[in-house]
Amino acid sequence: MNYSFFAKGHPNVTSRHKTTLEVTMDPEIGIKADCIIGVSSGVSMKDFPEELKNAIQNEKAIIKVILETENARDEIKGYGHPELTLDHPTDMVCRKSEFKCSRTLMINADRASCDLKKGLIDDLSEGKPLKVVINVD
Repeated sequence: MNYSFFAKGHPNVTSRHKTTLEVTMDPEIGIKADCIIGVSSGVSMKDFPEELKNAIQNEKAIIKVILETENARDEIKGYGHPELTLDHPTDMVCRKSEFKCSRTLMINADRASCDLKKGLIDDLSEGKPLKVVINVD
């Protein structure tokens, strides 16, 4: 199952966080928001189709989040879990840990914001559009 949406970069994208990465509907972020890589998302997890939510909430689900900008592409792999509520109104967080809350999209991710390709982060810090594709197997 594939689901895609768009967000955009922001001049304050630093991508330095070691355990998470986040896409938010918020249009502005501060310089300390070092996990946020995309702002002004067109959707929140509350907008996800029920079929997608059900797939993510399967403990055996393998989730891939593909991030694409004009000049770069990167991919994060993680896992779903039945305790993921997927109902935060603005934020989507990929976590290297097993922490679960309303903001969590995936757990045990293989990458955080600090692990993303430099070209992707350069595009995002220039405010370029970001395509996000969620693939669940």
